[in-house]
Amino acid sequence: MSLAIKEAWRYQGLTYPNPAVGCTVVRGSGEILAVEAHKRAGEPHAEVAALKSAYFKLTNDKNIIDITTSSEIHFYLLKNHKNCFDKVSLYTTLEPCAHIGKTPSCATLISSLGIKTIFVGSNDTNEEASGGNGILKKSGLHVENNILKEECDNLLKPFKLWTQKSFVFFKWAQRLNGTTDGGIISSQESRINVHAMRDKCDLLVIGGNTVRVDRPTLDARLVNDGKAPDVLIVSRCKEFDMSIPLFSVQNRKVIISDDFSRCRNYKNIMIEGSSKMFELSRNIIDYYLCYLAPTVGGSNSFTEIDDKLEILNIQEEAQDIIMWMKRDV
Repeated sequence: MSLAIKEAWRYQGLTYPNPAVGCTVVRGSGEILAVEAHKRAGEPHAEVAALKSAYFKLTNDKNIIDITTSSEIHFYLLKNHKNCFDKVSLYTTLEPCAHIGKTPSCATLISSLGIKTIFVGSNDTNEEASGGNGILKKSGLHVENNILKEECDNLLKPFKLWTQKSFVFFKWAQRLNGTTDGGIISSQESRINVHAMRDKCDLLVIGGNTVRVDRPTLDARLVNDGKAPDVLIVSRCKEFDMSIPLFSVQNRKVIISDDFSRCRNYKNIMIEGSSKMFELSRNIIDYYLCYLAPTVGGSNSFTEIDDKLEILNIQEEAQDIIMWMKRDV
């Protein structure tokens, strides 16, 4: 389950409006056949992607490699599995979905492949998709729930929040000496990751001084067909140089306000900034996302802030360390 959780965190922020989910397929007493995650809305769910990879490893049937749509993978596995999954167990961070939407029901697929045991982290509270455990049990599978439940619930929390109201996360990049100024800090791969998240966000929030000094575009140009989110500039002074690139991005609304109240109109919200914005927004932040670069330099760092954060996940992207965190209460 730890492997499934770790893999799913790699796509946190990229699956909106779906949850980030991971799945591990194990044969016998511990042979890892596959570790996969749901990568983007509309693409195969984590269980389907993991079963596809496991099927190839078990059968060496190369025909499945080029099948990418969830429904086609479902059909191919159902037709060709020949009971190859009889000694396989599944570990999934979220109860397999029961409903048929853009993708077929994962619970129905799993229950038809001869799998005997499934371990589940979080139960699905989404009324539309829940009920998967019932389908699995009815078909005779042994289902064990609440495996690493707290860790899986932390992974699921953004999805639960944006289905109820909104999810707000604060993102920043810093060097080893804590500085956040002085030009580009994180690697190209990390910046691509941030742009991919912007593509999925409804709203991007930034401070007025950052806009005036950095003159940013705040789009998602580093990803193909990236969508530029609406922008909320938090500033007491409402006057800006309109030649700053962010004001010229098409199909975008730019809001200037002295508070965060307009966030209530959006679901998936990224706040970018450094120490001042960190302090101003602390009462509305659900999670924190830090890109730590292995460099030193700059001159401005987080100062006069006394806060303690709990690390939820650490991963490496090219040269940088990426940390998802929440406030330690």
